[in-house]
Formats: sequence, structure tokens, C-alpha cells
Amino acid sequence: MNKNWLEWIRLTPRLWFLLGFLGCVFLLSMGAYFQLVYGLEPCPLCISQRIAILLTGIVFLIAGLHNPGTVGVKIYAIVGTVAALGGGAISTRHVWLQHLPPEEVPECGPGLSYIFNNFPLTETLKLMLSGTGDCAKVDWTFMGLSMPGWTLIAFLLLATLSLLQFWNAKQH
Repeated sequence: MNKNWLEWIRLTPRLWFLLGFLGCVFLLSMGAYFQLVYGLEPCPLCISQRIAILLTGIVFLIAGLHNPGTVGVKIYAIVGTVAALGGGAISTRHVWLQHLPPEEVPECGPGLSYIFNNFPLTETLKLMLSGTGDCAKVDWTFMGLSMPGWTLIAFLLLATLSLLQFWNAKQH
């Protein structure tokens, strides 16, 4: 019984990438559900995290549909990991903002529609990635973690899934 621990997850990289894509679809669906059903309006960092989930999902979908060889799997694994870790960095900033003392929270900024209509793209991206006082507000928790905390965990799992394809590609 001295089997490699990766033996139990011996699906093809194609299937793992497609499962990662479905995970991203689930995450985006949950964001839409909380927005449309519970009326939780996404802040700039929430929107940035959704974009990162979308980019990660697109990488996984392309990898799954392409079904590349070993070298291609490794390239997709790197790109997927980078996309997921980028989203994880945004989630980390969001969690950090939520844990700041109230006197250190940045001021609330204008709404996203105002920002998109009145600021240049570089300034809009900077505002979206830095967050505002709106981002420090915790609207929902589950098991003691806020939505950005759970999103951070999801990004770390997606990055791990992607990175594991390095070893999985050698098996197939």
C-alpha cells in the first residue's frame, strides 16, 4: 500500500481543468446569486475578484478544450496558477481592509458607474484594485469568514489544482 498520494486523483489534466472551470462558474454564480437575490452590491474589490475568477475560468476552459500535450499542460498550469494567485492577492487586500480598525479604513469613494464614466482607465484600475471604505464593510459571513475570505480560499484551491497538473501531466 505504498502508493503515491496523487494516485487517487488520477484524472486526466483535461478533466481537472474542466472541473476547475466548473468551479469558477460556481463561484461566479454565487456572486450573482448574492447580488441579485440578497441585494449585496459588489464593491470595487469584489468586481476585481470576479474578473480574476473569470480569467482563471477562461484559462481552465481553454486548457480543457485544447487538451494539450505535456508541455501545453504545464504552460496552462502556470498561466492558471498566476491568474488564481493574482485573484488571491486581490482577496488578501480585501480581507486586510476588512480587518482594519475603523479609523484606518479609507474613505468611501464614488460609485463604480461614476468612476468608469469620469476617470481614465489607469485611474479606474488603480481605484478598483486599491479598494475603498465600501470594501471594508462585511455584509455576509459563514463559519467566521467573510466572502473575500472564502474567495481567497477558493483562489488558493484553484491555484493548487492548476499547479498539480504539472505532476499529473507526467502520469498521462
